[in-house]
Amino acid sequence: EGLWLFGYGSLIWKPPPHYDQRVPGYIEGYVRRFWQVSLDHRGTPESPGRVVTLIDRAHWLTLTDHHSTATERVWGAAYHIPPSKVEEVRSYLDIREINGYSVQYTPFHKPFSQPESTQTPISCLVYIGLPSNPQFLGLQDPQALAARILKCRGPSGENREYLYQLEAAMKELCPESGDDHITDLTERCRAIE
Repeated sequence: EGLWLFGYGSLIWKPPPHYDQRVPGYIEGYVRRFWQVSLDHRGTPESPGRVVTLIDRAHWLTLTDHHSTATERVWGAAYHIPPSKVEEVRSYLDIREINGYSVQYTPFHKPFSQPESTQTPISCLVYIGLPSNPQFLGLQDPQALAARILKCRGPSGENREYLYQLEAAMKELCPESGDDHITDLTERCRAIE
């Protein structure tokens, strides 16, 4: 049947190769935060950038986050990879997401195309930077985080580009797909600029 992959960061606007379906939707039980270091894409070892990861919602509720609100759903896009391309795409993603991310599976929900009670979730592969990985930073002051994002650049481009493209991509998914954490960081970065 191939593979379903959920993207909640750069995969929303920079999809994997060889997908034959792209479906906007959401997962539950997580909170998206810019708490992962990027040494290889949006920063360097000398000047580490910041990218998003998912935090288990139950764990997040025990923290004192500066962004104290989070929606019940993390919106993104699911991609279907046909069986003949799964191995190639997994190899590509393992390189792209190798810097601290681990493979998890989670139920993905399509947005309201049918009554929620009749929807069957899709099991999606998702790359998550768990708190136990060395690139995970955890809680950060939002103003300092915005300044860091503006400062960094890596082989994949400026860190601010990642943030701005993520915010734009989120707005395009559907009316409910906003993320206050991303919007607040974007506003702080633009104010500094």
